[in-house]
Amino acid sequence: MLPTIAASDSTVLITGESGTGKELIARAIHNHSQRAKKSFVAVNCGGLPDTLIESELFGYEAGAFTGASKPKPGRFALAQGGTLFLDEIGDLPPLLQVKLLRVLQEKTYEPLGGVKTLKADVRIVAATHHDLEEMVKEGRFREDLFYRINVIKIELPPLRERREDLPLLINNFINRFSTLQDKTVTGVSPEALILLMSYSYPGNVREKDAKAWRH
Repeated sequence: MLPTIAASDSTVLITGESGTGKELIARAIHNHSQRAKKSFVAVNCGGLPDTLIESELFGYEAGAFTGASKPKPGRFALAQGGTLFLDEIGDLPPLLQVKLLRVLQEKTYEPLGGVKTLKADVRIVAATHHDLEEMVKEGRFREDLFYRINVIKIELPPLRERREDLPLLINNFINRFSTLQDKTVTGVSPEALILLMSYSYPGNVREKDAKAWRH
C-alpha cells in the first residue's frame, strides 16, 4: 500500500497501539514520496507543554514574548517542501486543534508575534494510539479536524495479532545486534522460537527491539 499512498499528497492518519511502528510507517511514506529530498520533521504533540506547542509548530518572531530575543522557525517552516509528522495528535489541546485546522484548510500560518502570513507547503502525516472517533463523540477532539486528517487511514495491528511477522523481526534483530556487538549469532533454537512466538508483547515491536538489545 505504501508506494501508492506515498505517491499522493493527501493527509494520512496512522492509528495503532504504542510501539507498533507508526513513525516508521510515516518515514517510509515520506521516503517513497516526491518530497523525499526535503525534510521529514517529527513532533510529539503529547510531549510538549500546552504553552510551548504553538511556538514549536509555528515558530515566533523576536519580541513575541519575554525571552524571545531572536526569531525561531517552527516545525512547519523546518518541514517546508517535505513532511510534518504529528505524533499523538489526539493529545493536541483544543486551541491548537483550531489553529491546525486553519493551516490544513488554508495552507498558511503566522508565527507568534508575526504579521506576515507564511505558506505551509508540507504534507501532514498524523498518528495516534487514541480512538479519535470516540474522542469526537465525547467532545475532546474536533470533528472537522478529524475529517481533515482522516483522508487516508492506516491501522497498524498489535504484534500479538501478526505473529507471522515474529520470525522476520527476530532475524532482523539478530543480524543488527550481532553486527553492533561484534557477535556471530546466526539464529535461535526451536525451543527459544516457541517461547518468543508465545509471548504477547504488550509493548509491541518497540518491546521486541528492547528485549533483543538487552539479550
